[in-house]
Amino acid sequence: MNDPTVPTVPFAEDPGSGSGPGAGPEAVSDRPGRRRVLRGALAVAGAVALRPLVAATPAAAEPAEPAGSAASAGAVVVRRFGRYEVLALLDAHGPFPGTAQAAFPDATATDWERARRLDPAAFGPNDTWQLDFRCYAVRRPGGRVTLVDTGIGPVGSPASGWAPVPGRLPAVLARTGIAPADVEAVVLTHLHEDHYGWSVTPEGVPVFPNARYVVQHAEVAALGPTRTARTYVVEPLLRAGQLNEVDGRTVLAGRARPGGGAITLLPTPGHTPGHQSVLVDGGGDRLLLTGDVLVHAVQLATPAVRYLFEADPDTARRTREELLAEARRTGALLGTAHLNHPFVRPWPPTGPTPPH
Repeated sequence: MNDPTVPTVPFAEDPGSGSGPGAGPEAVSDRPGRRRVLRGALAVAGAVALRPLVAATPAAAEPAEPAGSAASAGAVVVRRFGRYEVLALLDAHGPFPGTAQAAFPDATATDWERARRLDPAAFGPNDTWQLDFRCYAVRRPGGRVTLVDTGIGPVGSPASGWAPVPGRLPAVLARTGIAPADVEAVVLTHLHEDHYGWSVTPEGVPVFPNARYVVQHAEVAALGPTRTARTYVVEPLLRAGQLNEVDGRTVLAGRARPGGGAITLLPTPGHTPGHQSVLVDGGGDRLLLTGDVLVHAVQLATPAVRYLFEADPDTARRTREELLAEARRTGALLGTAHLNHPFVRPWPPTGPTPPH
């Protein structure tokens, strides 16, 4: 997957490199009446009614998390991939507003059995889907930081209608020694409200003042003029001069060559028109930050299982199958946004499912 011909975003080069980032509901909820539409879609599929997930608390608070999620072992999980240090940052944990079967209507009993072995913490009482809301920070030599996604945000963010706001990302970043001014790039895998929540304040001020916010052009182009993602995050970033649209596969940092090290943006459409994933290649050890290519372990166990809020289910399935096949071929780990483990292996879709 290293291709030296792909374009490069004009960020500063790493030292020694040579020449110098709703769970899907915004797929429907980003339109007018978004909360009503989400309720209706889940009700038709047999979902339970929406309900508040947690009481609002100050944005800096770090509420206790249920045992069984990554949060029970701490809000930060760190792994090294060659020259890159990758920090999995837990913004929040809670139930999805509806049943798991409603969100994945084609999943069979066998699919659920295999998924349960991969991510038992995802299975709550009464068929509820328990999920993490996770971002990633990639720390490069010299301490420069790329942040992948920004979680659900504070009280008043667009995810407030269904997600367990406030998220804890600012406090978690502070715990790792990363200040907002240290972040030089924010990669938004896509423009769903549980992935851009801490990009700007509810008043439209960029949270990361020195960062370029990198998003695929196709993702922005698909937004209508009144879509929440456009008015809440895209337009403020444009006014601040911090939005950086890219088109297709793009090297964000380093040099994409065999034996080198690079952070590369990969178009992975289907969940949304311009969804992108992030390949962290440390020069041998690889990590694929998947965004919402797969949102539940049932799609890891059976990639053909569709998610109710995929914009283009056929494209999403092909993307998921291709990404998982490539990860298996290259030995890459997966960094997931919503599974209850931040780093997982791309298990084969057939045969017995090994324990996580």
